[in-house]
Amino acid sequence: MPITLWLAFLGASLLLAIAPGPDNLFVLTQSAVHGARAGITVVLGLCTGLVLQTIAAALGLAAVVAAAPALFWAIKLLGCAYLLYLAFMAWKHAADGAEGRGAVALSSFALWRRGVIMNITNPKVLIFFLAFFPQFIPTGLTGTPLVIQMIIQGVTFIGATLVVFGGISWCAGTLADRLRSPRFQAALNRISAVIFLGLAVFTLMS
Repeated sequence: MPITLWLAFLGASLLLAIAPGPDNLFVLTQSAVHGARAGITVVLGLCTGLVLQTIAAALGLAAVVAAAPALFWAIKLLGCAYLLYLAFMAWKHAADGAEGRGAVALSSFALWRRGVIMNITNPKVLIFFLAFFPQFIPTGLTGTPLVIQMIIQGVTFIGATLVVFGGISWCAGTLADRLRSPRFQAALNRISAVIFLGLAVFTLMS
């Protein structure tokens, strides 16, 4: 991959990672509720999902999803249902913060799993890869060179996501830790529930 083309792709990936979107909001809320370290674990889960999405795009599975509306909608509905579940749990545990019990403790694996599920149940990521990656691929590439090119792009995109989302996680988690109190914790959980509900509606309608 020519260095000039790679730098252009890296710049575009960083801008896309910075632009407000569902994943940004998800990382922000999880970091605020559970802390900076927990937020970074969620980011690692999201990036793991991106690894799977990159492999799927390189193998042509993205094209299969794009060509199968029923499959696309099935994945979207799963993602919507998961966000509704997170919204319910966040609202349910808002009382814990109000009563001074703090946020419900989640293991690192549970947080990582949230990130993975959030990413892989978003079929728009696959479609995005299908539309975005080819714009930075030299014409005429086929077979193995094309797959390698897409893997390079995937690794670059994941790196950009890790840096930007990691920064968001650290800032949100550190600020929330300094302000943490029972009332603040309860408000964070309720705000998270509303955001998750909004993301579920956005996922279904977009």
